[in-house]
Amino acid sequence: MKSFCLFLAAFIVLPHSYSQSLKKYTINTSGCSVYLFCDPGNFERTYSEDSSIVYTGECKTADSLTYGIICVQLKEPVEKIQPAEDLVVYYLDYLKKTFDIVSAVGYGKGNMLNSNTNTRGVIDYWKDKSGDEWKVKAWTNGKFIAVLYVYASGTLNETEKINVFLNSFRFPGM
Repeated sequence: MKSFCLFLAAFIVLPHSYSQSLKKYTINTSGCSVYLFCDPGNFERTYSEDSSIVYTGECKTADSLTYGIICVQLKEPVEKIQPAEDLVVYYLDYLKKTFDIVSAVGYGKGNMLNSNTNTRGVIDYWKDKSGDEWKVKAWTNGKFIAVLYVYASGTLNETEKINVFLNSFRFPGM
């Protein structure tokens, strides 16, 4: 009976101890937030060449997926949404070089965050020189650019969990 109780306890407790729940994280002092399945710790604050504030954070889940966020508070906001979306594409092209991306599916443009017409999103799938597969979604409201990414060593199996994260970014006031 004792061994059965131990087996039952392990069966009930162990799966729950490894599950990771979705939690909201504030991105430093930006006013932005994101929902993650792992703790990114403190978001690092740096400055880009044009003095925009850049916040970065990354974490890895128990299923060996790496989740990351790059949030740029633009020094010079972009008033119109189409030029803001163009700036996102330019920034993603820059990140491809930074992350050693060797192939990409191509940008899917025109997404809106929570149907908000004052936002635009761009999505892409990448593969880096190590063979890691990425799914990337970037958002802008003209004041911020947020790049959310997930990558896996080798094949990235797309799941609803990944999509929940990629659509979880919130600009100030949302």
